[in-house]
Formats: sequence, structure tokens, C-alpha cells
Amino acid sequence: MITKMNKLTLLVYHKEYIDFLQRLRQVGVVHIVERKSVVAENPEVEKQMALIARYKRTIKRLERCAVENLQPAKGVDGAMAAMEKCDTLLAEIEQRRGVLQTLDKDAAALAPWGEFDVTTIEKLESAGYDIRFFISPAKNFCQEWVDEYNAIVVAEQASRLYFVTVTPKHVVVDIDAEVAKLPDASLSALESEKERVEQQIEAFNAELDKLAVAELNTLRAANDALMHDLEFMKVALDGEKVSGDKLVLLEGWAPEENLVELKAMLDESGAFYDVRPVRRGDEAPVKLKNNAFTRMYEMLTKMYGMPSGTDFDPTPILAPFFSLFFAFCMGDAGYGLILILMGFILKKKLKSDLAGMMNLVITLGIFTTLIGAVLGTFFGMSLLSDFDLPEKIRQFIIAGDIELFGSTYDKQMILALGIGVVHISIAMTVKAINNTVFYGFKESLNAWGWWLVVVGGAVLGTLTFLSAIPAEVSKWAFIGIGSVGALGIYIFNNLRRNVFANIGAGIWDTYNMASGLLGDVLSYIRLFALGLAGGMLGQTFNSLALMLVDGKEGLGAVIGWVGFGLIIIFGHTLNIAMSCLSAFVHPLRLTFVEYFKNAGYEGKGVEYKPFKDK
Repeated sequence: MITKMNKLTLLVYHKEYIDFLQRLRQVGVVHIVERKSVVAENPEVEKQMALIARYKRTIKRLERCAVENLQPAKGVDGAMAAMEKCDTLLAEIEQRRGVLQTLDKDAAALAPWGEFDVTTIEKLESAGYDIRFFISPAKNFCQEWVDEYNAIVVAEQASRLYFVTVTPKHVVVDIDAEVAKLPDASLSALESEKERVEQQIEAFNAELDKLAVAELNTLRAANDALMHDLEFMKVALDGEKVSGDKLVLLEGWAPEENLVELKAMLDESGAFYDVRPVRRGDEAPVKLKNNAFTRMYEMLTKMYGMPSGTDFDPTPILAPFFSLFFAFCMGDAGYGLILILMGFILKKKLKSDLAGMMNLVITLGIFTTLIGAVLGTFFGMSLLSDFDLPEKIRQFIIAGDIELFGSTYDKQMILALGIGVVHISIAMTVKAINNTVFYGFKESLNAWGWWLVVVGGAVLGTLTFLSAIPAEVSKWAFIGIGSVGALGIYIFNNLRRNVFANIGAGIWDTYNMASGLLGDVLSYIRLFALGLAGGMLGQTFNSLALMLVDGKEGLGAVIGWVGFGLIIIFGHTLNIAMSCLSAFVHPLRLTFVEYFKNAGYEGKGVEYKPFKDK
């Protein structure tokens, strides 16, 4: 659900403004309305942001070092010196990496020629001979060059010949080949220089490691302090001077649940303030308030976008359906147990801010275990055929085929499509209710018309199929639902337009709805397909592993069981990883596309971020 907000308008005497902001930050419940143009044009803010960006780059680089037992922060005074030292070390490393690239290039050029003494060539040149180096395709090499210019082939690589000519200085060498440009140093000298430069880089990296241990927490503390000050600076600039710069006007939002303590501080400060509820058209920030289960899924809502002033919080419906979709895509009770175990282990090892996410992993593991058991799969094995379960338990497993309308279908596929119909029906119900609450019933007749036709038709069709109502009653019920729904779709979809415009708009909506709904429902087959693929892959790994131990004896059996264990561990680990990825992405797609589209959810709201002391 969404916490109710109140608009706050403040007038503060300009000399008391900074002290007032300090007290306001201590209360920490007011979301300040930003004046972005004023903040963006302030040079001090730009300078502060540039410094923060520099701190973040340095911190990110030092976090890549091999750091253990970090020393506590020593105060922000030494942070700048630490950052300067880090920049110097990185510059030294970068400069030597450039040298290494040059040395590698020179060594690659010399490699085909092998090791030779440069001084020997210089002696030959002093004696009146020229030594020239050439590269030529093997097919273009002429034997005459050997006789005429003393050409000597040194190496052949990739159908290219590397050769030299030795001629007196007065001889003009006319050879149609590429002249090789070689460095002045020998190959061994280049390798020695490379080793020396690499040692220097290692030494600088060791210095970086020491710097990270000593100063990383100091840099983090300095960065946090800068961000804290920057936030205060931005809020200070958000105030608008009025009454000849004597007063400062500041606007913000506060949750209704925090008004008592906020008003107490404002009354004590002596500032003038006005508090009013949200009105239509206000762009109030959104603060989500949900129970412990739903709160774990708020991050998924935030990934898409916060609800606006004319939206419901989608998280309470997103949470159970996303869990169901995830479990359906995983489709294996054994994999669910692994997720639960992994969640509990990582919860103890990770930092507190990440450990909370493990509650979501554990929850998804529980759903996967339950749904996987219903779907009848345990580590790629069938609970129906591979386990001797009591009949009372086997009757709850949904597996095998079912006959419908004279054809045979997989039960799990029908279940996936049924879940899709329910999910879309709930989305259309939410849209109709949401439009009624925020715009009124008259403005929602189109949504209710489609709801009656689609949701009412689906419910009525299901009851008829189950023989819960007679066919004759069902026929007249369909006629009644269609007639009433058509009035909202074609006649009263917009009361401010004439009837012919409404009919035209209704026909267009009918085309979009007919083509869109079918595709939306069919999208839910992915739940069945992904679960089936994961189960078949797990079954394949089991079969491969059993092949190694089937009929083996003695040493062969020992080797076979070792291979069995490796295949089982590697195979199922790989399958779990791939299944988790698919089970996260595809349910998210079904939520963000199929559900949000049919629910009319846009997610254009602004998240509530109070101005508070961190």
C-alpha cells in the first residue's frame, strides 16, 4: 500500500535558515521538493559532485585490491592525500603498461627472426656489408635472390618467409618484398626489459594493496561525508528567497504518520508552516508500506517504477504471483531445497544490507519446493514413477495428460494457461477499480465494460465447462454480459465524445484487445516450457551419471561412482543456475508486460526520499 502524504510549505527567516535545516534533517521525515535548475547552475555543487565522482572512482579501484583486515577510518583529513597517492600509483602503473605494450609489439616483431646480436650486424656494416631484413609470401620468393643477393631464409610462418640479404654496400638490392622494420634491441634484451617493467608494476600494485588496507575506510567515510554535505547544500539551494530576501520559502512532503513529531519541531522553531493533504494533480513522492512478505518484493516494483498519484501499489499482487511464476519455471522440489539452504548460508556470510535479500531467496525456495512437489519433480526424477509414494500424496501431483474438447493436452500446460487467465483477470479488475477510485465511475465505464466481457466471460465459461450451471442459463448469461459490456465499450467509453466517435474508438479497442489478449495468455506457456526444459535437463544429467555405474564392478565401479558424483554435482549446479536466471527474468517479463499493461500501471511516480541525517 501507499503511505498517505501531506504537502508542507515552510517560511523561514533567512538568518535562521541553515540552523532550521539542521533541525529539519534531524527529524528526517520531509521529502524536499527540488528546484533542479537552481541546483544544476551552482558551481559549488558541480565542484562537490566532481570531487565525489573522483572519490568513487578511487574507492572502486581500491576495492579491487587484495584487501583484508581493513584499518578503521582515520578521519577525513587524510583522505585527499590518500586519493592523490592512489592517482600517482595508478598513473605509474598505466605508464608502465604502455611501455609493456611497446615491448610486446617489438618482441612480436623480432620473434620470427630469433635471437641475434645487434652488435654483430653493426660490425658487418662497418666492414662494408649491408644486412637487410625482408618478409614475403612463400609463393613470391625467387630463387634468384639467393644467388644474386645472398638471401637466407630465417623462418617461415603462416605461408610467409622471413629472410635476410647480405650484400656489399655498393650493390643495389631490388627485391619485391616487404622491408621489415626491427627494433634496435635484441629479443633477449626486450624480454629482460619486459620482466623489469612487470616487476615494477607488481611493486606498484603491492603499494596499492597497502594503501587500500590503510585508507579504504577513510576514503569511504570521506565520500559519505561529502555526499551528506552535498545533500544539505542542494536542500539549502532549493529554498526560494521571498519578501526582499528576508524569508526563504521551502516546499516538501511528509507522511501523515510522522506529522505529530514534525509539527512539534516546527512549532518549537518558530517557522511558519502550512500542511495540507494531497490534491488531484499533485506529484507527491511515494512511500510504500507493506507487510514483511510483500516488502521483500518492493525492489521489483522499483525496478519498473514507483506508482504515481493515480496508481495502486502493485506489490501486494506482484509478490504472490512472482513467487508462483518463479516456482513454476524452476519446477523442481529438490532445487527449491537447495535455494532454501543457500539462502540460510549466505544470510550469515553476507553484509547486513545484502543479507536481507536472502529472505527473498529463502521464500522463493519454499515456493519452488511446494510447487515442484505438486508438479512431481525432485532433482530431475519423477515423484510418480521413481518414488513409491502413498496414493493420498500422489493424488495432489499434477502430471500427465488431460482430454479436453476431444484432444489431449498436458495438464501442466493447461495449468500455466489457467494461471495466465487468472493473472490477467486480476489485472483488469485492478484497472477498473483503480479508474473508479481516482476518476469516478462515469469515467470508468469502458474499463468496466471490458472487465465484464473478459473476466465475466471467463468465469461464466469455466462454470459452464464444469457443468456448474445449465447450458441454457449460460447462453442467456453470455448474451446479458455481452450486451451490458458492449454499452461501456462502444457507447459510454467517453461521455465527452459523440456516440459515433465512441463506436469507432470501441471498434479499435476491440481489435487491440482481441489480438493482444490472445498473445498475453499464450505468453504464460513459458511457465510450462521452462519448467519442462529444466526437468528434462536434470533427467538427462541423471541418465548420463547412471550410465557410468550401471553394470560396473571393481575398480571400474569406483571410477564410475566418482564420475557419477561429478556429473550429478556439475550438471545439477549448472541446471539450477540456468533455471534461476530464467525463473527470474521471465516472471518479471510476465509482470512488467502482461500484468502491468492490462492493469493500466505506468510506474511514473517519484520515490519518497526524506531529508535526514545519515
